[in-house]
Amino acid sequence: MHALVLAAGLGTRLRPLTDDCAKPALPIAGQPLIRRIVRWLAAHDVHDLVVNLHYLPQTIAAVLGDGSDLSVRVRYSWEQPQILGSAGGPRHALELIGSDTFLIVNGDTLTDLNLRALVDTHRRSGALVTLALVPNRQADKYGGVVMNDDGSVTGFAARGAAVSQSFHFIGVQMVHAEVFRSLPPGQPAQSIGGVYDALIAARPGSIGGFVSDAAFWDIGTPEDYANTSAEFSRREKGRGPLP
Repeated sequence: MHALVLAAGLGTRLRPLTDDCAKPALPIAGQPLIRRIVRWLAAHDVHDLVVNLHYLPQTIAAVLGDGSDLSVRVRYSWEQPQILGSAGGPRHALELIGSDTFLIVNGDTLTDLNLRALVDTHRRSGALVTLALVPNRQADKYGGVVMNDDGSVTGFAARGAAVSQSFHFIGVQMVHAEVFRSLPPGQPAQSIGGVYDALIAARPGSIGGFVSDAAFWDIGTPEDYANTSAEFSRREKGRGPLP
């Protein structure tokens, strides 16, 4: 399997921690976040990776290199002079990825998701995109993904009381390249709030959700970062490495 890791973000909410280091390169209990993500992917037999870069790219490349010490091949998709977004980034990287289907993994979150189950669900469903979801238990913090009973995604809602019965996207998805291929190259574009909303309107049922009880760790703010680092330090002392 192939994967694109989205690591081009500016890390604005994490400043000043990200003043001199890109968010994916920050250490989580002694291990750079990006290395934890890649190690988790490798454990699920994903060995061909592309990482997109924009902000302080050298800090990510320095801790990841070519991925050989993690038993993967890592190549880089450079986004300059502007960051291309959650849909423009995949469009820019398509030729480098070189696969009709691939995983997209956010470079600023961690999860223990059963990746094989997500992939199997995607392949059975015939959807163009399958989002990894958990019940949205923090509607005041996270927006929601709205689904039909058949597992098809019908839309996306902003955070607040209205999304209390929705699902939370945890930053992992399986996609078909055709979702992004028609986008103009080198132009910024968003998936949720852009391409995916248009796809739902034009082809209902083309985006699906895989719901599980996977754990999810956010690294979005200094408080999130501190809490995640503390939890990983505590739990790894007791039962070995986490993702």
